[in-house]
Amino acid sequence: MSGGLLSSLVRRNASKIVFLVLDGAGGLPYPGRDGTALEVARIPNLDALARESVTGLLDPVGPGITPGSGPGHLSLFGYDPVRWQVGRGVLAALGVGIDLQAGDVAVRINFATFNSDGTIADRRAGRIDDATNRRLVDLLRQRVNLGGECRCELQTVKEHRAVMVLRGDDLGGRVTDTDPQAVGAVPIPASGADSASSRTAELANELAAQAREILSAERQANGVLMRGFASFSPFPSVADRYGLSALAVARYPDYRGVAKLVGMTVLYDRFANLAEQVQAVRQRWNDYDFFFVHEKAADARGEDGDFDGKVKVLEDVDALVPEVRGLGADVLVVTSDHSTPALMKAHSFHPVPIMLNASVAFVDDVHAFSERACGHGGLGRMPMQGIMRLALAHAGRLAKFGA
Repeated sequence: MSGGLLSSLVRRNASKIVFLVLDGAGGLPYPGRDGTALEVARIPNLDALARESVTGLLDPVGPGITPGSGPGHLSLFGYDPVRWQVGRGVLAALGVGIDLQAGDVAVRINFATFNSDGTIADRRAGRIDDATNRRLVDLLRQRVNLGGECRCELQTVKEHRAVMVLRGDDLGGRVTDTDPQAVGAVPIPASGADSASSRTAELANELAAQAREILSAERQANGVLMRGFASFSPFPSVADRYGLSALAVARYPDYRGVAKLVGMTVLYDRFANLAEQVQAVRQRWNDYDFFFVHEKAADARGEDGDFDGKVKVLEDVDALVPEVRGLGADVLVVTSDHSTPALMKAHSFHPVPIMLNASVAFVDDVHAFSERACGHGGLGRMPMQGIMRLALAHAGRLAKFGA
């Protein structure tokens, strides 16, 4: 469905929509266990919600395509992830609150440990703490000089991660990473695929050289590596597309970034856990009509190959489901942006389970929230970008099409 047609059908009302996104919750059966993490976990509240919902499976991009976090979330928000592509540098910059302008180039930075011969000893500088990160970023801000024609903005993310934004004329984002993603190797000089990107690459290489000199006295973080160069172009907002006043409540910068990219209000509070996030939604319930609540931990445990840890995360989430239901949303969607099987230790192409709870939902016969159970649900297997449209329809926010 074209964005213009959908926008023409949108109507505003007082309904509330909540998307609870359990990042990486989907998976595969694990050897020696009785199923997937969702099937093994004791999740009575999620299962009870499934019995009162319509369920199904979602393909984030398409069958067989493994999505990154950006495409997965854009698809959840109803954007075609193939048409609306975004680089991780842009998500990182938006996620820490940098206001980007069209043409800005953003890139993720890792503080790293270098040997005396210039080879990489640790790509993450021993995962330095946040206070050290802030000190080093301040040091670079004070001393890095890329000339007067380009503005360089540096911002802390967390631990070993930071972000840089370059602003100036004729900059391009088609730049190769400097991180070889291997210890014992030397950084790869950035290079650009066109003249504008080549200028960006020259600036990035100059910054890396200056950083090695400025940080030379540091024991661990004595240099930087760069990944995910991306040029920023504005996206249409969820307010323009769907008439929604939206709030994002997430703990990790990249998910704040993708929410800000599509025009959501983002809370930059340092939430300790999902319980604090739900409380923040409750406090702002009357100010918005769409709430994106993101829980990261299942994805992290999946990427670690920690099946039991992922089970524990899902059980902890389940304990908070009554609080989420107690918000009183007219439409509650629980799903994931992609699968992260502990068996694979990575994102995967497998579809993710979805349940949509609303007073006008056609409740199916599924009695559990899991991949296998939701595969029998009333939604069937569908493209993920359609779920926003269904949420709007169940909230009474789409008018009839045609005479």
